[in-house]
Amino acid sequence: MDSRIRTNEKRDIVDFRQTILDLLNSIGPSIITRSAYDTAWLVRLGEMDESLSRPALDWLRANQLPDGSWGALEPRYHHDRMACTLSAMVALATHGGPEDRSRLIRAQSILEHMALGLPADPAGATVGFEMIIPTLLVEAQALGLIDRLDGALDRLTRHREAKITALPKGVINRAVTVAFSTEMVGSDGLHLIDVENLQEANGSVGYSPAATAFFALNICPNNPEALNYLRHYAVGGAVPYVAPIDVFEHAWTLWNLALTGPLDAEMRARCQPSLDFLESEWNPERGIASVAGLTFTDGDATSLTHKVLTHYGREVGLDGVRYYERDNHFLCYPLEANPSTSTNIHVLGALREAGLGVDDPSVQKVLRFLERAQTLGIFWFDKWHASPYYPTSHAIVACNGYCDRLVADALYWMIETQNADGSWGYYQPTAEETAYSLQALIHAKRHGHEVPERTLRRGAIWLEGRVEPPYPPLWIGKCLYSPVLVVRSAIVSALTMAAQEGALD
Repeated sequence: MDSRIRTNEKRDIVDFRQTILDLLNSIGPSIITRSAYDTAWLVRLGEMDESLSRPALDWLRANQLPDGSWGALEPRYHHDRMACTLSAMVALATHGGPEDRSRLIRAQSILEHMALGLPADPAGATVGFEMIIPTLLVEAQALGLIDRLDGALDRLTRHREAKITALPKGVINRAVTVAFSTEMVGSDGLHLIDVENLQEANGSVGYSPAATAFFALNICPNNPEALNYLRHYAVGGAVPYVAPIDVFEHAWTLWNLALTGPLDAEMRARCQPSLDFLESEWNPERGIASVAGLTFTDGDATSLTHKVLTHYGREVGLDGVRYYERDNHFLCYPLEANPSTSTNIHVLGALREAGLGVDDPSVQKVLRFLERAQTLGIFWFDKWHASPYYPTSHAIVACNGYCDRLVADALYWMIETQNADGSWGYYQPTAEETAYSLQALIHAKRHGHEVPERTLRRGAIWLEGRVEPPYPPLWIGKCLYSPVLVVRSAIVSALTMAAQEGALD
């Protein structure tokens, strides 16, 4: 498909109709970028399953970054780099060969630099960082890969112990989110595992390739269901940090397309399989998990899915959303160390879509939380995404015509931070962040806010030539990743909205 999504020289909404239909037909395969952190765990399988370990080893060798580390090339996110580099080094040191010595030497100096003083990342640590890094540091130290920790291990270990202490019944099973980071217990912490109640129906542990590989190595060696799960999601030797991402992919794609306005009959028909799938996974009491079949549900997937289902005419009650309500905010997960901004933004969208007025106590609770969470009283960061343009865009959409005062400064910030070439990007210009900005600004314009036409035109023209992947990994898991179809849906949505506004004429 032509990267400018055009069928003729006249640029109008007709150009984007087939692209939207193609996108709706594409949802389902859970397209997500690969993870050096998790792929290194496949290397550890060694002779247990060489069909997994050998290709994984080759992938790690081919994907070391120029400075010797592993992780995302751009943006340079320090927590991502440390987790991926530690994991890769341990794997190479224990299962590599003599040819990997130079790779380890290159990685060693940068790893020691990171361990001495991990710089602060704007959106915070990667998922499970305080749980998995202490175990990896101990392994690296035992292998002679690092010897200068200077208190880093002690600080992280205290965080890890506090979270373990808070576990229900003091054990890890599939009902608690810590299961996703089961590998953090190491070989000395197997007594913390509720073995009979850990594995999910698809053979995984928490739908995490790393946790599943640890399970197959140390908890139930050679477990066929676990190994089959890993084989299914290994592509070219590498695995993502989570697999699949089906609920996430369906719900977020439909959310993006809903911003374009009413869909025609054929488009609505193409949405029905996704809506049927989401509705079938909905639990009236607890909402939905981000992945079909995952034991623990979450407030973010629940609130955004609720809005999507309601918007497209499916009837679901609010009890699932209210399950996550607490005194001062809505949870994403129980036992979470810090609340999620985007979760509360999506809760606001769900409550609004359900017809609650802005004076409703739950709505006011979310608005107060978002006021407290604003950076400099202007924009938002969130723990699930490295860029502030994602939560800020979604906040603007949730508040336009509902609570405009909360996002007035955010709109001004978004307009003023556009780059000279028309793009947006917190670390570097990206199609994803440009799409979020255009979505928010056009949505605001449609609700009566003043948005310069030149801002929209410049952004749309820049974005029109940058539709196709690869996209820089901006989403935060155990490492940075990109959910490719979700990002593409935001880009298609933004360009469709821009064409509707005449910004591509």
